Amino acid sequence: MARRCAVTGTGSQFGHKVSHSNRKTNVRFLPNLQHVSLISDALGVSVSLRVTAATLRSIEHNGGLDAYLLKHHASKLTPEAARLKRQIKKKLAKKAA
Repeated sequence: MARRCAVTGTGSQFGHKVSHSNRKTNVRFLPNLQHVSLISDALGVSVSLRVTAATLRSIEHNGGLDAYLLKHHASKLTPEAARLKRQIKKKLAKKAA
């Protein structure tokens, strides 16, 4: 299983751990991934995703999964999240008509 956020695609980064003597050692910085079940109000289902803690805070700040996905452009989302966004838009358009 890849260490990537299911919504934003944020993955591991790399850099150096620098000692007091300024010696550099390669290190990987892993994202803080959490398994969460988010409820989609439009679809009426619970979606199980593996997201970073920062993305989870952003989702809650924007007012839920539906609002977050609809606010962000599809090119900034993973294919899984973009597919979910299309389903939400389709369901909302169907309700409006």
